[in-house]
Amino acid sequence: MAAALLLVTLVLQPAAQAQYVWKDSKGQMHASDQPPPRDVADKDVVKRPSAPRPAATPAAAPASSSAAPVARLQAASAPVDPELAQRRARADQEAKARAQADAQRVAAQQAENCQRARTHLATLESGTRLVRVNAQGERIVVDDAVRIREAAEARSVMASDCR
Repeated sequence: MAAALLLVTLVLQPAAQAQYVWKDSKGQMHASDQPPPRDVADKDVVKRPSAPRPAATPAAAPASSSAAPVARLQAASAPVDPELAQRRARADQEAKARAQADAQRVAAQQAENCQRARTHLATLESGTRLVRVNAQGERIVVDDAVRIREAAEARSVMASDCR
């Protein structure tokens, strides 16, 4: 009797093994053939199924031999875990949103730099006497060499940022 029970247990054991193993918020381990609840973080999922279960085959076989590789390709590209696919899609959307926000921030900075360079170039080309105050509080008159150098710098900034 015990040998028969052992034999039945050994035969049925692979089918009874859980595919998902995760730790809940209280630290308890859970095992199931169903995915963990949505509130369980990815880092708490200890084990996932290694391969997707084969889909039920339809009664009729595909008409052409070229349809079989296409069906295999579609089955291979199908996500194993729909929740994981949703999380990846959400992460991709967040990354795109961050990239777009960064691009807008850079564009705003370039527009500001462009406006400052235009104003500075207009001041340099106005011909009025320019005076700067140094660290000691002394007034220094900007000569023509400095004026020409700063005008060239302003033009290069305008060339790169004013588009």
